[in-house]
Amino acid sequence: MVQGIMELLFDAAYLIFALAVGIYLIVKGKSKFFKMFGVMAVVLSSGDSFHLIPRVYALLTTGLEANAFALGLGKLITSITMTIFYVILYFILESVWQPDKKLKLGSRITLFALTALRIILCAFPQNNWFAYEGNLLWGILRNIPFALIGIGIIIICFMIAKKNKDKSYWIMGLMVILSFGFYIPVVLFADIVPIIGILMIPKTLAYVGVVVIGLLKHRQAVKSAQTSEKLTINE
Repeated sequence: MVQGIMELLFDAAYLIFALAVGIYLIVKGKSKFFKMFGVMAVVLSSGDSFHLIPRVYALLTTGLEANAFALGLGKLITSITMTIFYVILYFILESVWQPDKKLKLGSRITLFALTALRIILCAFPQNNWFAYEGNLLWGILRNIPFALIGIGIIIICFMIAKKNKDKSYWIMGLMVILSFGFYIPVVLFADIVPIIGILMIPKTLAYVGVVVIGLLKHRQAVKSAQTSEKLTINE
């Protein structure tokens, strides 16, 4: 019961914050760059809610095993929405990265191929989504293309940071590294040692970090625009 209450408080704060930031950036964002950050945050919050809400309900009522179907369905939906999260993040980064046409085409084809492979692997019944105990082998298989997408995102973040001398993209790349660093042990060992599942909390915070970077960049852009406007008026 205590675990359920703690997760309820954390999950509620996380989902509401991510959703609020997403809606704010969609409404207030003056460019496609910031609106895409908003859409990404909404996808993150809404997608995770399919897993987190049934989990909290299970912890506060009849337990995880008795709610295996709802939890499995939530995990399946979240697996797909997290992939979409990275697809959106790629296009956000691409607008800053601005690769040449050949590299852009190759990157997009690779991204879409890995995304399709990830979703197809998630759809196989061998994943045992609706059973209390999953399938470790298929858990690894479906996360291989997901990890490759993440590696690509990390590389692009660091390339942008180096090219533009913008530390925020170094931090963004680090957040993605941390998210996978916390996620991989859960995939491999959570069924054997359930306490490892607690690593999903810092993984979630890493995703929040990516969203917060978008929010801070928006505020910086608004402040710069206001400063420019004041200078124009004074002139």
